[in-house]
Amino acid sequence: MKLTILYEDDAILVCHKPAGVAVQTARLGEADMESLLKNYRAEKGEEPWIGVVHRLDQPVEGVMVFAKTKEAAASLGRQMRERLAEKDYYAVTDGIPAQKKGMLEDYLLRDGRTNLSSVVAKTTPGAKRAALSYEVIKEGNGRAVLRIRLQTGRHHQIRVQLAHAGMPIAGDRKYQFREHVAPSGRGLSLCACRLVFRHPADKRKLEFEIDNPYTLS
Repeated sequence: MKLTILYEDDAILVCHKPAGVAVQTARLGEADMESLLKNYRAEKGEEPWIGVVHRLDQPVEGVMVFAKTKEAAASLGRQMRERLAEKDYYAVTDGIPAQKKGMLEDYLLRDGRTNLSSVVAKTTPGAKRAALSYEVIKEGNGRAVLRIRLQTGRHHQIRVQLAHAGMPIAGDRKYQFREHVAPSGRGLSLCACRLVFRHPADKRKLEFEIDNPYTLS
């Protein structure tokens, strides 16, 4: 599998993760981003170490940053935990929001047995606040392309919140999409399109963005 490297220096690697590729996997014989990047470094004669500092669900494509040193991993991990990094997404929804711009705020509970999350009452033990803002970029044929910015980082957050709001993501078999068919033959129509963070060494602001891959034909 060919890697799409967007940026690289001595501390970090930024790449475009394809849909269908896991960030990490325990399955024998299945390539994941961590192993692919380790092999990439080894082929260049570098120490084959990669620090995973954030994740995307396996069906989701988009921009990711990986650390090449433990110091960089610590810095990037802190930025992710403290919500200092910015993350934007594109999603195709089955249903069009009544408001062209808005915010969704819910409380989510993760079920470790099923690996699914659900919207629950705020008072539910273990519930965590989830918030995102969105803007409609395109609409037609009963669907919309949303530009989404995460305010929190919860398990399956975008998928759960949009489904709960009555506009599940096209192609999402886990969260209520009725037809199980995505536009243009795609799987889950969710893309991490933009990532902003501070370089772990010199602290300069770095921003990476890819184009919207979705149409509403």
